Amino acid sequence: MSESSRNATATTAPAWLAEMRRDYTLGRLRRRELSPDPILQFQKWLEEAARAKALEPNAMTLATVNNKGQPSARTVLLKGLDARGFVFFTHYTSAKGRELAENPRAALVFHWRELERQVSVCGTAARISPLESEAYFKLRPHASRLAAWASRQSETIPDRQWLDGKFADAARKYPGEDVSMPPYWGGYVVTPATMEFWQGGASRLHDRFRYTRQDNGTWVIERLSP
Repeated sequence: MSESSRNATATTAPAWLAEMRRDYTLGRLRRRELSPDPILQFQKWLEEAARAKALEPNAMTLATVNNKGQPSARTVLLKGLDARGFVFFTHYTSAKGRELAENPRAALVFHWRELERQVSVCGTAARISPLESEAYFKLRPHASRLAAWASRQSETIPDRQWLDGKFADAARKYPGEDVSMPPYWGGYVVTPATMEFWQGGASRLHDRFRYTRQDNGTWVIERLSP
């Protein structure tokens, strides 16, 4: 096989990839069914996803952008929800922490395939108070609290043995249940400016509604074309 043939083979998508598709038929989303408050609407959908036994219904894709305009995304877990917005926890020195320090704008995506639903959030992230972060930190399992000390999130490390060694060091330092919160660890709240609710529809005619926050704190709801 020539080099050009090998390159062509390596970059050609398998035929089944283009043919993969499914129709969405579980439900519809109508304007009259929506709460005027998108946080309340989200809470309703989140609870329905939990009842449907969705795999980690609080898992969300978090997208951030650095000061050069380069976006990045990863999955994190929603750990708080209130009138301010969506709360998650991480290392402030991680890649996402550094990017949020450079540019606080962020986006979230929740996907509940079991219900053929998706929620997209665009807004601004800010650190929550240390007291609020510490209250959550104390609720984490003991091993998870030790892991916060062992990890240097997003940094290059030599190997797994090095990481296991750092965890063992933390376990020796904190042999009991009382594990202090690292100063470089804590929570963020993403306050939404827009939220979109997506319900899969037959023949790709999905139902999409976007909430947009107004200056007076109210929300405008618009239906979007699929």
